[in-house]
Amino acid sequence: MASEQTYTITELAREFDVTPRAIRFYEDQGLLTPARSGRARVYSKADRTRLRLTLRGKRLGLSLAQIKELIDMYDGVHNSVPQLQRFLRVLAERRAALIQQREDIEAVLGEIDMLERQCAALLGDNVAGAALARAELDRHMRGTG
Repeated sequence: MASEQTYTITELAREFDVTPRAIRFYEDQGLLTPARSGRARVYSKADRTRLRLTLRGKRLGLSLAQIKELIDMYDGVHNSVPQLQRFLRVLAERRAALIQQREDIEAVLGEIDMLERQCAALLGDNVAGAALARAELDRHMRGTG
């Protein structure tokens, strides 16, 4: 049997554009389990895949705990239905959180627009414009605007 391909921490760091420190952190979190050759870490193809999945999960905004749960569910299991169902639930939760964040950002941007109009009106001695902007902000803060 041919020996399995292995990777050094430097090779993985370079391939995935992360620092060796980040890889060691993922190891500390139980996401990677390299073998040792003396003091050097030796990463397997499975470790490489786990690192790729970890980084993908981070891009999606998942917590390391969520990523670990999903990866651990898959390890050694040929029936991935439970993992896929859990992954769909995690994705739905993440989508809902992002939608809420987008709504929050849009609300804040709306408030900024109103405050800018009010400030511009005050700077231009436009008392009527400033009052209108203030009333708009008040309505918005009460949730009626």
